[in-house]
Amino acid sequence: MSQNSKLTHLDETGAAHMVDVSEKAVTARIARASGSVKMKPETLELIRSGNAKKGDVLGAARIAGILAAKRTHELIPLCHPLPLSKVTINFTPAPELPGIHVEVFAKVSGQTGIEMEALTAASIACLTIYDMAKAVDRTMEITGITLLEKKGGKSGHFIAAKD
Repeated sequence: MSQNSKLTHLDETGAAHMVDVSEKAVTARIARASGSVKMKPETLELIRSGNAKKGDVLGAARIAGILAAKRTHELIPLCHPLPLSKVTINFTPAPELPGIHVEVFAKVSGQTGIEMEALTAASIACLTIYDMAKAVDRTMEITGITLLEKKGGKSGHFIAAKD
């Protein structure tokens, strides 16, 4: 295994540990992540119309996703707490699924990446959509949680390959 492919959250004995980032430079870092919620066409229309019984599905999902990004270090044991400077969550109705596509953008100036915060926000936004619409559609499916892009730090710029 090359040095670049070594798992950083394991020490020389194989025990999990939090990576020491104290010697890393503070750099601007961004990450974009996405996911989708597949649903019945009538469920998509209900959400788009704003007439879901539990209220504004996408508004609640946006707030839940942002809160999740802020609390990622409490949910994933070896993540560092980060002073996020920006988190945005956009929803795109996708009649071809049918469903809703979720995209998250997260930004920080820090010593470690922000990918986990973006991925956590996308996951929780999708789960919130499911939770708020499950009374009318238990067949919904959460798919494609993925990192689209990350930038900053010594590993450089990553952009996911497009299908």
